[in-house]
Amino acid sequence: MPNVVLITGAAGWLGGLLAHALRDDPKTPDVQLILADIVEPKAPDGNKAVTIKADLTDKAQVEALFDTPLGIPDTVYCMHGIMSRGSEDDFELGLKVNIDSVRLLLETTRQKTPPGQLIKFIFTSSLAVYGGPLPEVVTPSTIATPEGAYGMGKLTSELLVNEYTRRGFIDGRILRLPTVVVRPGPPPPPPPPSSPVRGPFSPGCIRIIREPLKGLETTCPIGDSLASPELDSLAAWLASPQTTVRNFVIAKHVPASAFYPHTRVVYLPGFTATVRDELDALEKVAGKEVVQLVKFKDDPVNRRIVKSWPAKFDIEYPLSLGFVVDEGGMEPIVRQFKKDVEEGRA
Repeated sequence: MPNVVLITGAAGWLGGLLAHALRDDPKTPDVQLILADIVEPKAPDGNKAVTIKADLTDKAQVEALFDTPLGIPDTVYCMHGIMSRGSEDDFELGLKVNIDSVRLLLETTRQKTPPGQLIKFIFTSSLAVYGGPLPEVVTPSTIATPEGAYGMGKLTSELLVNEYTRRGFIDGRILRLPTVVVRPGPPPPPPPPSSPVRGPFSPGCIRIIREPLKGLETTCPIGDSLASPELDSLAAWLASPQTTVRNFVIAKHVPASAFYPHTRVVYLPGFTATVRDELDALEKVAGKEVVQLVKFKDDPVNRRIVKSWPAKFDIEYPLSLGFVVDEGGMEPIVRQFKKDVEEGRA
C-alpha cells in the first residue's frame, strides 16, 4: 500500500495538527493525506493532499473517501464526533455521529481493504468512558462505565473497533485521550446546541488559561470564587497538544503484536491537575492581575460530567508501547501558550 492517510475530523484543531505532524514525521516519508470533515479542511503545505467536505453519516460520501486519486489509505484516523455536552443535550445526534458514522467508516474500511492487507484504524476515544465508583488510580483492567451520552457513544465505538480487529477486518488502535490543554482560538461564541462542555477542563474551551493570557475576561464554571474548595477537589487527567499529537503519530507505528491480545484500548499518558493547579500556573507565568480576569459562576451540569471522569492513571502500559508524557505539569504548558500568544500563533 502507498503511504496514504485518511483523517476524519481533519478540520478540527487536533486533526489539523495531526496533518502537519504526519507531514514532518520521518517514519512517514512522502505521506499523502485524505482530509475530510463536515467543513472542508485545509491541507498543510508541502503535502500531496485531497481535502473533502463530507457528511460522515452518509454512506455514499464515506465510500467516496476511499475512491480519491490517492487510492486506498493504509491508515485511517477516526477523529470526528459530537463532544461532551453536545451529546448529552442532543442524544439522537450523538448516536448518529459518535456511533453510527463510526460503524459506517469501519464497515467501509473493511470492504475497501485490499486482499491480504489490513488498514490501520486509529480511533480517538475519551476518558468519558469511565464513571461510577473508580479506584484511586485507573489501570488497564479498570472497567469503563460511562455516566454520560458522550462516553457511552465512545465506549460503544471502542467495542466495534475491537470486534473488527478480533475478526481480522482491520488493525485497530483505540486511544483514550486526556483533556488537551491549552488550545488556541478566538474567544468562543455563544455555544450552539452541539457544543462541548464549557468548562476549565473541556477539550473544546480551556478558557481559564486561554482568554486571560489574551487579556480577556472569562468565566470559570467551577466554584463561585477564587476561594471555593471545589477548585482544589476537582481534578482532571491532562496533556499538552504537542504531546497528544506526537502520541497520535506514535500510534501509527506501534507493532500490532505489542498490544494486549484481548483489547486495542490504550489510555494515553498524562498528568493530574486541579482547577487550582491551573490557576496557580497562570499566576506564576503571568501574574495575579491576569488571574483576576477569571470570574466564577458554578455550573452543576458541567461539574457533574467532569467530576465523573478519572484523574489518575497507571501509565506503565502506554509507556511500554512507546507513548510519551508531558514533564513538569501545568506550568510549562501555560508558559508555552503564553509564548504562542506573544508570537501570534494563538
